[in-house]
Amino acid sequence: MKIEHKAPPKAYNNLQFLNSTDARTIRILSEFYEPQARFEKNKIRDTVVFFGSARILCKKDALKKVNEFKNGKTPAAKKNFEVALKQLEMSQYYEDAVELSKRLTKWSMSLPVDEKRFIVCSGGGPGIMEAANKGARLANGHSIGLNISIPFEQFVNKYVDPSLAFEFHYFFMRKFWFAFLAKALVAFPGGFGTLDEMMEVITLIQTGKLSKPLKVIVYGEKYWREVMNFEALIEHGMISKEDLKIFDFCSTVDEAFEKITSHFKKHYANNHKSYK
Repeated sequence: MKIEHKAPPKAYNNLQFLNSTDARTIRILSEFYEPQARFEKNKIRDTVVFFGSARILCKKDALKKVNEFKNGKTPAAKKNFEVALKQLEMSQYYEDAVELSKRLTKWSMSLPVDEKRFIVCSGGGPGIMEAANKGARLANGHSIGLNISIPFEQFVNKYVDPSLAFEFHYFFMRKFWFAFLAKALVAFPGGFGTLDEMMEVITLIQTGKLSKPLKVIVYGEKYWREVMNFEALIEHGMISKEDLKIFDFCSTVDEAFEKITSHFKKHYANNHKSYK
């Protein structure tokens, strides 16, 4: 009787090993080299990053929620109506993110260069992330989605270019790619995730770990001043007054567009030096 000999899997095809703790460094390196290869293949030079809540709805969906609950009589229905009204108010940020992304994409596409400059980049999910990618799509441009695999969210939204859609396991590698290619960053209203991402970038600038000129826009001054007491940080000696110059507050698309494009023109649009 002939005995069949089955070859063992090669190390780079051994999924049991690759998903083990012993291969963690290989997985980390994969989340560096695979995105790098795709960015180079697609000639992505740099990005403008949009941060913001996954929970913010577009105005159309927010209005549907209001109409659904407006005639409710029970305490639960009335509470849902109050929540829906707040969602409708916050939906303006979704619409602003779409418009800002669209205008920035049209502007970047007008530059006389072969590389893809100042490409819109989001976390790839719903809410403000979706709005950013949608704006780029409406401008017939490209956009990036750096998605993360987590239990309760999130799938890559339909507006991300398939060739520029990424699925990260490690938060810190995802954050690396947000910061590494960014030449501007817009933080729309959000929760813990947005605060984490925004504050890490601000800290990197404050500590000199990011030396390139990076424009940080904190969008929606009313929201952010309610959520964070920046002046209290100064009063308690936790930051200096100069630290607040790291970012600019903006509350309109026109203002944010002007600040970002002026920054690009000053530091990057006619400058081929790498600031990475």
